[in-house]
Amino acid sequence: MLIGAGALPLHVKTTPLDSPQALLPLSDPKRPLLWQREGAGLSGRGEVLRLEFSGPDRLREAASTWRMLCDSALVQDGVGLPGTGLVAFGAFAFSEGSTATSVLIVPRTVIGTRDGQSWLTRIAVAGATFAEAPSEQPSGEDYRVPLAPGAMTPDSYRAAVRSAVAAIRAGELSKVVIARDLRGQLPAEADLRRLLGSLADGYPECWTFAVDGFLGASPETLVAVDRGTVSARVLAGTAARATDANADDAVAAALVASTKDRSEHAFALASLMRELKPHTRELTADPVPFPLRLPNLWHLATDVRGVLGDTSTALDLVSALHPTAAVAGTPTDDALSLIGQLEPFDRGRYAGPVGWIDGSGDGEWAVGLRSAEISAKGSLTAWAGAGIVADSDPESELAETRMKFRPILDALS
Repeated sequence: MLIGAGALPLHVKTTPLDSPQALLPLSDPKRPLLWQREGAGLSGRGEVLRLEFSGPDRLREAASTWRMLCDSALVQDGVGLPGTGLVAFGAFAFSEGSTATSVLIVPRTVIGTRDGQSWLTRIAVAGATFAEAPSEQPSGEDYRVPLAPGAMTPDSYRAAVRSAVAAIRAGELSKVVIARDLRGQLPAEADLRRLLGSLADGYPECWTFAVDGFLGASPETLVAVDRGTVSARVLAGTAARATDANADDAVAAALVASTKDRSEHAFALASLMRELKPHTRELTADPVPFPLRLPNLWHLATDVRGVLGDTSTALDLVSALHPTAAVAGTPTDDALSLIGQLEPFDRGRYAGPVGWIDGSGDGEWAVGLRSAEISAKGSLTAWAGAGIVADSDPESELAETRMKFRPILDALS
């Protein structure tokens, strides 16, 4: 249900659990709420509160509404870690004009695990009865789903890249990220935990997430806030892994040395540092990007660390950062305009912020990459994009999107 700001306050109770909890089996098979990396994270069940937002101020409104909700909540927290107490899962549309729902969901129950500790949080409208602790449910049958090109075919993607390169060389902008889509249909009985389990097993170092039918395994931390510390990871620049160890090392070294990829990466890092700086009193980044190894590709990566200098919550920082140059381009407004001209679809929540926030303002948010949107009727749309700069090659950029589709394609096959 949708509850406005004037509704009854929420009553929240967090208690420690004696043993570690496996998060995925506790999730709802049809509409899972999950945030997990290397086994740690949060699993939600039910929905005590749903807040929907849209338009250019969707993130600012979400941050403001969350603050008011937290101020009125009655919280008993016997654990006191980030992710305990009042928690909401969130997923936000990429663009201000999207028809996709931007949402914060407060579950009825949350099972969390972190730093060797596990806990149960139960949430209800004040005066109502708490829900029972969730129990594991057996997995549904395995399934396979073929995906086919959607609104943008490979040929039309090549043409879009050529148009983007022409605009960049004409001085209209410096970088733009162009995406394409694949579509398929899940069987009616599909247990989405099967898909999430494949993603978590195949990409354990990524954030495996599911919020309101939007799910994936993102390698990119947009921003995390943990008791006054701020962290982020910028990813821009990509190369396919090689099968031979020596050749694979050479690929990583070539990526680090690539002028084209270093240029693309620099735009993304600069935009993030520029937006975070006003909110921090200390902010540092790796002096040079490092090659981040994923199962199917290498990324150029830079880790950013800082200390909060104001009262910003994780959602406030998400609002300041989105969209970064890593998913839009530089300058931002020019890149968004060109994306609207060249992409024949609404990105929905692809490349938008996805994550969680608690009552203290702590939270973890990723960029919604390696992702798919699944409707209530089982239709699936997946997206992948590539950063286009002046010397981008259409065939190479198309190949990069194929690499980025691999996590979803493999999980469905």
